Amino acid sequence: MTKKTLTVRPLDERDQAPELQKRGRGWAISESRLDAIHEQARQNRREPSPAQKLLGEKLAEANLGKYKLTRQQVIGSAILDFACNPLKVAVSIDEGGDPALIARRDKSLEAVGVKLLRFPAERVLEEPDAVTAEIVAAMKARYEERGAARRQNYQSRGERR
Repeated sequence: MTKKTLTVRPLDERDQAPELQKRGRGWAISESRLDAIHEQARQNRREPSPAQKLLGEKLAEANLGKYKLTRQQVIGSAILDFACNPLKVAVSIDEGGDPALIARRDKSLEAVGVKLLRFPAERVLEEPDAVTAEIVAAMKARYEERGAARRQNYQSRGERR
């Protein structure tokens, strides 16, 4: 059996995010790549950075209602530090990385309706309570947005009948 050599295309050829095929695992990602991404997320959960560990502790203490934030959540080909799937809210702690790749990932997440909150690691370490309060406020706002959209959808269906 021969191994396939993977190459990386130049960024100018990759400015478009992959299109979704279906719901769920519908991203155009091979199973082997998806398995590698999940393994990396597991490794990140086992060895969190100081900022991730501190924010995780603060979020565990916070009142999030019936929702919770999952650590090192995989969405498409992105590993997010924290994510709440029902509300489609994700938190990313900036600890360096290629800005072009980060922008591309953010565009892909926004295309599927994920609201991404981004915080520098230094800010998380310096003022964790303020960051936690911002995340909780964003989750509550997202809950209200989704509730209003559901009510509007329900009312518009009632008018059609």
